Amino acid sequence: MVVSLTFYGGVKEIGGNKVLLRSGDAKVFLDFGMSFTLREQFYSDPFLSPRRKEDLLEFGILPDLRGIYRPDGDEPPQIDAVFLSHGHMDHAAYISFLRNDIPVYCGETTATVLKALGATKVGLEYDIGDVRFKTFRTGDKIKIGDLTVEPVHVDHSIPGAYGFILHTPSGAVVYTGDFRLHGTKPEMTEEFVQKAAEAEPVAVIPEGTNMVNAEISSEPEVGEKINRIIGQASGLVLADFAWADVDRLRSFYQAAKLNERRLAVTLKQAYLLNRLSTDPHLKIPSLKDESVLVFQRTKKRYFDWEREILESSNVVNYSQVAERQGRVVLALSFYGLGELIGIKPSPESCYILSASEPFNEEMEIDFNRLMNWLDHYGLPQYHVHISGHIMPLQLKEALKTIKPKKIFPIHGEHPELFRKFMKNLPSEITLTEKGKEYTL
Repeated sequence: MVVSLTFYGGVKEIGGNKVLLRSGDAKVFLDFGMSFTLREQFYSDPFLSPRRKEDLLEFGILPDLRGIYRPDGDEPPQIDAVFLSHGHMDHAAYISFLRNDIPVYCGETTATVLKALGATKVGLEYDIGDVRFKTFRTGDKIKIGDLTVEPVHVDHSIPGAYGFILHTPSGAVVYTGDFRLHGTKPEMTEEFVQKAAEAEPVAVIPEGTNMVNAEISSEPEVGEKINRIIGQASGLVLADFAWADVDRLRSFYQAAKLNERRLAVTLKQAYLLNRLSTDPHLKIPSLKDESVLVFQRTKKRYFDWEREILESSNVVNYSQVAERQGRVVLALSFYGLGELIGIKPSPESCYILSASEPFNEEMEIDFNRLMNWLDHYGLPQYHVHISGHIMPLQLKEALKTIKPKKIFPIHGEHPELFRKFMKNLPSEITLTEKGKEYTL
């Protein structure tokens, strides 16, 4: 019986994961994400964007595979399912093109995050209305043919992240997805590593994001730094962090409360909080919390989902923020900087960038524009952030514990560095090639 892996993304790049696992007659994809690196070679939103699935197939951004994309044909689907590790676009975006008779398995929280994204963002790659989600939690086991998939939670910079232990007739295959040990719940990642080791896997597919520029820090340390900065500022504190990074939102919320301020979140963040509020495991602030405000950007027209939040939340606009600058922490992304014209931050204000530094030319251009805005308003910038990905030495220890026969590193730009760093492990390390099938 053939058990094999084929990598259609995540090869010599950060993200874009699309790994086909074949076990006898069962065929499943592990993640089905967007390759930002490849997409940005041809497109620049919003003025040059793909219009059809065929546009992405033309440039190899979407793998040219028969029998898996909409519209449905007469032939049966050529894969049985897709298993998503989490809701970041480099792992999940291209489920929007899948036939609706192909189930997409993911954590309950991931389904909520993706549905919120689909509701708040317009575009070809966010149209997930027809996706057939099937959700799971740790402890569940999903059987597809002779393949049994065991999801186990991990800690990452978005809630609802999982790794997978896939039990095949040739032995277990472990897929880490994106994971870390320096977040708010390292015990989840530790549990995953232990369960992976107990499975005695024939292969592990680990992420290798942080082989360069690794930093030693943790989410509690980030929270302490944010608290110190806010405590020293008497004017407005601006905060830019990923919309679905619930841990970071919580850190800003707690720091704001400690300094007798209120956190004003974006409409998009408020919409997600509203959708996630029913999950007791997340322990996130409610929109009914007196310490939470919703910032209403200046617009001529609001979408239905925005009006839903504006009608039910404690809302402030730019003039109200301007009047209470020393009592607010305002979440404001790059695309909301125009609001500063009305706010006119006082000289005691500052800006906290709490997201990844620019890593490509397009982000560098945005970063330069950001600096122009901050310079104009006299806003010093603090960069306070930690990665959502495991650090190299911790990754090596995890692989020592798991003891796989083979390692197929992905989700990293430096696979050769990875191999040299890991070469004293007893595992056979294979540097993957895109589209090549590897038999286990």
